[in-house]
Amino acid sequence: MSSELGDFLKARRRQLSPAEAGLVDDGRRRVPGLRREEVALLASISPDYYTRLEQGRRRAAEPVLDALARVLRLTEDERVYLFELSGKDAGRPRSRPAQRAQPQLQRLLDDLTNTPALVLGRCTDILAWNPLAAALFTDFAALPREQRNFVRLVFCDTAMRAMYVDWDHVARACVAQLRMEASRDPRNPRWMMLVGELSVQDRDFRRWWGDHRVAERTAGTKTLRHPVAGELALDWSTLTDAADPDQQLIALTAAPGTSSHDRLRLLASWAAEPSTARAGPA
Repeated sequence: MSSELGDFLKARRRQLSPAEAGLVDDGRRRVPGLRREEVALLASISPDYYTRLEQGRRRAAEPVLDALARVLRLTEDERVYLFELSGKDAGRPRSRPAQRAQPQLQRLLDDLTNTPALVLGRCTDILAWNPLAAALFTDFAALPREQRNFVRLVFCDTAMRAMYVDWDHVARACVAQLRMEASRDPRNPRWMMLVGELSVQDRDFRRWWGDHRVAERTAGTKTLRHPVAGELALDWSTLTDAADPDQQLIALTAAPGTSSHDRLRLLASWAAEPSTARAGPA
């Protein structure tokens, strides 16, 4: 079985182009596909560890197999086969029904007219928001539902990315929070798809995901440079819904008497104007 596992890994990495893996082809490849070192880098394991797997001299743990399945773009059947060759139970990714914001959280959002707030679900999917949150970040209603994800926007939306004065700190915290969520539900296909997409698209995400840092989403301070309101220092805090712990309301506030407080009120007035009003969740 170990030789079959090595043959399978070699075959799959040779069938995957550098472009498909999100890597730059230097034009000096003697054989098609990915090098062992590149697979190891993308899977956040050492080259020696991966070489031993291909040579049948090392058994892989389940998290490593999951990482390899993601890096090598395995289908679900191929993923199951990979686990079977390794003597592991692959399980099946658990499909869950689409989340919707709890009604009580939606009512709370509607009442927060001077406070930007949004509801995050599993894998930081954005389930609901109020007009001021849309004015602060982006017009969430204009995005396809599958793209309404906070971590994805932090990395992929150029306007939102540019707003963060300390983007590196915010982005690394987002990755750590996503990894914590993934550890609670390791077979959720949603986070597997999200991590795969961002690993291909963003080198920073790929590197920070490999750091294996974890963090809870609790509270903190964000400094934003908004194109309308100017610089805003906002404190954010998290309210977890007791009826569905997978849903959290994130509210951002500014201390009274500060310039950020005044600018946030200005932004609220701007967002309330008919020409700039944002639509609610679709």
